[in-house]
This record gives sequence, structure tokens and C-alpha cells, in this order.
Amino acid sequence: MSNQLQNTSSFNSATWNFQDVGNSSPVRTTDVHPVSVSPWDVALCVTGTLISCENAIVIAILFYTPTLRAPMFVLIGSLAVADLLAGLGLILNFILTYMLNTELVTLVAVGLLIAAFSASVLNILAITVDRYLSLYNALTYHTERSVTFTYVMVILIWLVCVALGLLPLLGWNCLRDESSCSICRPVTKNNAVVLAVTFLLIFALMMQLYLQICKIAFRHAQQIAVQHHFMAISTTKGVSTLSAILCTFALCWMPFAMYSIVADSSYPIIYTYATVLPATCSSVINPIIYAFRNPDIQKSLWLACCGCVPPNISLRPRTSSDV
Repeated sequence: MSNQLQNTSSFNSATWNFQDVGNSSPVRTTDVHPVSVSPWDVALCVTGTLISCENAIVIAILFYTPTLRAPMFVLIGSLAVADLLAGLGLILNFILTYMLNTELVTLVAVGLLIAAFSASVLNILAITVDRYLSLYNALTYHTERSVTFTYVMVILIWLVCVALGLLPLLGWNCLRDESSCSICRPVTKNNAVVLAVTFLLIFALMMQLYLQICKIAFRHAQQIAVQHHFMAISTTKGVSTLSAILCTFALCWMPFAMYSIVADSSYPIIYTYATVLPATCSSVINPIIYAFRNPDIQKSLWLACCGCVPPNISLRPRTSSDV
């Protein structure tokens, strides 16, 4: 993404110049070509590295723990794969930007990032749907039909995202018409607007689903009179957690989505970087929200690292309805 942004901007005042400073060097100064590295690109690369490390741990835990095969963990694994590809895409994009900046490489890098981040957002939506269904159809949630539905949902998500990632390579780009570029070259302005509006619709759907989850949870709390006090505390905590999840998701993606709608390639590049970086940080936060908070994953992680499980980790079976 960074190489696409740099081509359309004069934002050179915040770059770092590395060049030969040895006075005794026989190389003529006219032959030395300084390499300008944007600190924003460095920040994106560091973010990508952190994303890759976090999600690689999640994938390894899920892969080597046979007990973590429930539909919920399938979705968490799919989300981790999407975020891992996003992190690797950011690292690859940084390397290719300063080593091999060609049209084909640009299109491949952008396609990978579009596919990965789209899959990340859609997997978060799928996890939300899974949580809703686990409460709405609590008695039939663990049937074979639910497992099949989960795998079908994951396959459809990846088919859609791969198709989106291939669009730039198939000609849906602005390399031949710079005036039609969005804030992320070579994505066209129209395509960027469609993706941004789709994100807003997904966010609205997530809000509606989480609202229904809260209503069902409160109804369950009222129905269990014996455990009313305990359920009230638990439900309040769950609602707070859901609010934190939605707020985090909105803070990460909303600035970039809104800016993609109103801006184009003629806008200052610093604003694009300032909205892209929080969006990529969503993939840093996802493993913490959806994986590392899960007691079963915590247990597997402790067993893998230390060979023991701390007593403060709950060994109660975890379900999708837990937030």
C-alpha cells in the first residue's frame, strides 16, 4: 500500500535519508542514490510484524490442540489466518516498495492486502453471527448442521475475498488513469467507495446482532431467578465487553472508511497514512479480543510454554455465547 501512496504525494519532509557519508570512499557522490524511507512505512511494517507474530501463535495453538475444533475455534482460526496474511502483506509491501517497485508487484501487493483485510472484517462478522446463533438456537447449536454451516460460511468468506483481491490484477485499477485513483493507489475511487460503504453496512449489521445478543442475555438473566444476582453481574460484564469490542472495531476502521468515501489521490498523503495505520491496528487487537481472552486457548498456551495451568484460569467449557 505504501508504494502506491508515495507515488501520488510530495510528502518528503518526513523521510529518512540513508547515504554514503564516508569521506574516504572512492565512490563519486554523483553515483550515490539516497534511499528515502518514510517513517509511516516503517510504522506499517512494524505493525505487520507484530500482527504476524500474534496470529502465528494463535494458528499454532489451534492446529496443535485437537480439542479446539468447535465451530467457534474454526472461525477464530480463519480470522487469525486472515490477519496473518494481512501482516505478511504489510511486510512484503514494505520490502517491495524499496526494492522492486513495478506495476505487477504493486497490483499483487494491493490485491493481497485487500483480500486479507476484507477476510478479517468478514470473519469478525461471522464470529458475531456465530455468537448470536449460539444464544438464539442454544439447544441445536452443537449439532452437525451447525458445524457444516460454519465451514460453508468460512469457505464463502474466502471465495469472496480472493475474488476481491484479484480485481486489481484483472484490470480494476487506475494505473492507466491517475485521475480516477482513490487514496490507496492503484484502487479506483469507485471501488474504494464500494468497499467503504460495504464496511459501514457490515458494522451496522454487527451492531444490530450485538443488540439482539444483549436482549437475549438479559432475558436469560431474568428467567433464572435463583441465580439472578450472579447473572445480573455476568450480563452487565458481557454488555460492557460487547461495547468495548464494537467501539474498538469502529475506532480502527471508521476513520479509514469515511476518508475513503470523501477523499481521493489528490488529498495530502499524511491523512491517508493517519487513517490506514489505525485500520491495520485492528489486526493487532483481534487476537487479544477473540483468542487470548478465551480460557481454552489460554490453557493451551500455558501448557505449551510452561507445562502447567495457573489456577486463576477458568476450566469451565467455553461456548460461543461467551464474550
